[in-house]
Amino acid sequence: MSANSAHRSGSQPWLHQKGEVIQDFGTVKQFPLGLSYEARMYSCQRLNKVLADTQILYGLYKKHHWLMRGATFYQLHLVLDKHAGEQLDLVDALAERVQTLGGVAVGDPRHVAEITSVPRPPDGVEEVPAMLSRLLEAHETILVKAHDAAARTAELGDDGTNDLLVSQVVRTGELQSWFLAEHLVDTPLVRS
Repeated sequence: MSANSAHRSGSQPWLHQKGEVIQDFGTVKQFPLGLSYEARMYSCQRLNKVLADTQILYGLYKKHHWLMRGATFYQLHLVLDKHAGEQLDLVDALAERVQTLGGVAVGDPRHVAEITSVPRPPDGVEEVPAMLSRLLEAHETILVKAHDAAARTAELGDDGTNDLLVSQVVRTGELQSWFLAEHLVDTPLVRS
């Protein structure tokens, strides 16, 4: 069989294709959503910032899940993996909201690293309290942004974005922060 006949048969994948960018990051296309261009543009910009930070938080949760140490290893190993899964669900919800508004969701890890506000952790293994503190600080970064963005998107009439930020991002972040913070409480020793 010749190369030409294999190509005509339709069973050969067309490899190494390159394409034109058909929508630039930072733009929104028009959808019939009953929201102004300004509201959709603002929401996409804010959502992409929260999305980038949430992707980094997901990565931190997985890193710390793998590198957990000490007497509470098993419990924290499980909790951090559970929280990572919940963050991954938020990543998807945030990205889909950006797309729903006509925007382009940040997805490439290198682009995410450029726009995140969450500081990079050391490459090695930190002590457990430092890992938990790092997660709490990332949560607080996201929560501050989410509260602010939720208030502003409500003013612009973007109820869908407001609802996502409040009912999913804020509530999940607050609950996860509570679980983490309670692991950092210094409990007194019981003496007999």
